[in-house]
Parts: sequence; C-alpha cells; structure tokens
Amino acid sequence: MSQPQPLITGTGLYRPPHVITNAELVESFNRYVDLQNARHADAIAAGARQPLVHSSVEFIEKASGIRQRYVIDKEGVLDPTRMRPRFAPRRDDELSLMAEIAVDAARRALAEAGREAGEIDAVYCAAANMQRAYPAMACEIQAALGAGGFGFDMNVACSSATFALEQAANAIRCGTARRVLIVNPEITSAHLEWRDRDCHFIFGDVCTAIVVESDEDVRAAAPWRVLGTRLVTQFSNNIRNNAGFLNRCEDTDPDARDKTFMQEGRKVFKEVVPMAAAHIESHLRSLGFEPTQVRRFWLHQANLGMNQLVMRKLVGQEVGDDIAPIILSEYANTASAGSIIAFHHHRADLKAGDLGVICSFGAGYSIGSVVVRRA
Repeated sequence: MSQPQPLITGTGLYRPPHVITNAELVESFNRYVDLQNARHADAIAAGARQPLVHSSVEFIEKASGIRQRYVIDKEGVLDPTRMRPRFAPRRDDELSLMAEIAVDAARRALAEAGREAGEIDAVYCAAANMQRAYPAMACEIQAALGAGGFGFDMNVACSSATFALEQAANAIRCGTARRVLIVNPEITSAHLEWRDRDCHFIFGDVCTAIVVESDEDVRAAAPWRVLGTRLVTQFSNNIRNNAGFLNRCEDTDPDARDKTFMQEGRKVFKEVVPMAAAHIESHLRSLGFEPTQVRRFWLHQANLGMNQLVMRKLVGQEVGDDIAPIILSEYANTASAGSIIAFHHHRADLKAGDLGVICSFGAGYSIGSVVVRRA
C-alpha cells in the first residue's frame, strides 16, 4: 500500500470588524506624544529626558508598506491615555476570545474542504502568543467545534503556521491522522507596544485556518499537494518579548517596555533576508526545482522591502503581485497568519500543475517553507 500524501484542501479567514487607518493611528499616537511631553516638560527642559517624536503617515508607509490594519478593539488602541485594546474578561465557562475567532476561521476552512468538524483527527493551534498557559487553546477549539482526536498548542512566533503545516503533513504521511485542522489566531494588538514610534504601526489582528488531509478521500474542488516542507531556526535576540509567567516572581514591572513586542528592525532586515532567500532556494533545489519555475510565492507579510529583496535574490529581478502577492497594505503584519492570508486570497487563478511556495520568517530566528502544487 502506498503512503498517504498530504493535501491542503481548505483555508479560512476571520477578519475583525474594525479598521485603523494610518491617519487615525498617527493622530492618536501624536496626541499621546503631546500628553507625555507636557507631563515631563520640566525633565525635558533640564535635559534629563528626551522628548518623544511625532509619527507620520509618510514615515509608516515608507518604512513598511502598511496603510491600515484590522483590530478586534479600536477604541482602546486609539485612546491616547490607554494605547492598548480593551477586552472584557470572560468567565471560565465562556468561550475564550482566541478560541472564538479560531472557531470562526476553522468553520470557513472546513466548509471549503467539504468536511465536518467531526471528521477532523487533530487540531493544532499555532500562533505567536497564546491567551493562557493551559488548558491548551487547541483543546478548547476542538471542543467548541466538535472535532475528534487530539489537539495541542505550538508557538514559533511568525513561523508558527508553516511549522504546523510540516507537523500536519508528517501526521498524514505516518498515519497518525487523516485530517488535521490548523488554526492561527493572532491577536497581535495585545502584544504590540502602541506607544513606540518605531513599531506602533506594525501589527493587525486576524485568524487563519487550514485543513490538511490525506489524498485518499478528498472532496475539495481544488486541493494543493504538499510536495515538501523544510524548517530551520537560528537563535537571535533581535525580535523578543519577555512577558511570561516568571515575571511575577522577578518583581518586574508588568508594563515595562520589554513585556511587549521589541525588535532591532535594521538588524532583522539585514540578517533574515539572505537567510530566507537561501532557505527557499535550497529547499526548491532539493526537490528538483529552480525558483524561476515557481508560479507564485506566498511570503511572510512583515515588510514590503523585505519581501521585495527576498524575491530579487531568488529570481534576479523585481516581481509584482502576480508572482509574490502582498497583503500588507490592508492587513499589516499578522504574525504567523500573513503568508496564509496571501495564500487564501491569491491562489484561485492558478492552474493544475502550477508550483507555489508558502514561506514564513520571524523571531527565533525561524523560517518555514512549504512547497505545494495545484492538484
């Protein structure tokens, strides 16, 4: 009997109801800056403190290519006296916020795959941050959907989705599951420091879902065969978040700057771009392909310039959205969900036999690539 082969048969997308444009974000941030500079005017005048600097729409778009982002709560983020979302606490017997958006995306992916939740054998909740330590978010999502089998959480920051895709593909091949549901609930607005000019514009909220199943019994109209996966990690402090359960034992300030997203942006750009390009090229060649044979690249959506440079290194020239679609301008950086959003929105026009690459790169450093072919 031949070994079962993994197929991506459905994707789903939860998009929050609220949009924050760059203009709205800048107005709020600059009001915050003015309030803080007025509050510390004496220290600034004495040279004991540096004044905060205004942001601008031009600065954001030049630095990132981002024009807006979706968020679950808009009012709290734009309140210059708060500068973070405002979420109502829920009882333990209520569905958690992260599970709620994951269930929404999962149902959409299942519908596209032509599957019921009860046919799922495993649920992987893969995201940059989990709402809690335990019980696992995946188990709550599994129960809310009525899925079978088992579930577990995994976190590889912005590469969580591609790392989960490899685990799902391996589970299919070795027979521990016939159908796997991956969910990527990214409530990035809660771990972004909205008061930092260097990064206050980067992230947006979203949730993606992916159904991966054996090729033995497929109902989806246009599945994608997973030809190969490859993962790599290399430790770096250049993207970091120090929030964790030990903080309370260290007697540190829970609102300190290091308890939210931090990065050395220039270092990340300089180091990750060549790593990502070399990783993709090596993965493709190990499967007998050249980058120029790939019909479409669905890359991690962190920075427009980063993606453009990765593609120049791979194919030796500038490419447009037809080869490497960008969803940054609408969604901003959505951590692990970014490359999956690009795949979700920009694959329907490809033909049987077309080759594609889903690739993410992020904190760790971590890079995951998935080579797929339209079945």
